[in-house]
Amino acid sequence: MKLTHQDRILQYLKEYGSITSWEAIKEFGATRLSAVIYNLKKKGCKFDEEWVHTTNRYDEPVSFKKYIYVGGN
Repeated sequence: MKLTHQDRILQYLKEYGSITSWEAIKEFGATRLSAVIYNLKKKGCKFDEEWVHTTNRYDEPVSFKKYIYVGGN
């Protein structure tokens, strides 16, 4: 059976506990992490979310969400 982005991301979350959009792109080529998280929530997964604040390569401030797996499914 071929695993989907959703399956792989859920496995990753269970192993590592959290994921960001950049990690999803690097690890899985998944560019729409928020859509995957939305679908996982519909299937009963629970998440906390936190904003990560850092700077980009131009030393400009950037923010992105980190999804923290709490349980379910």
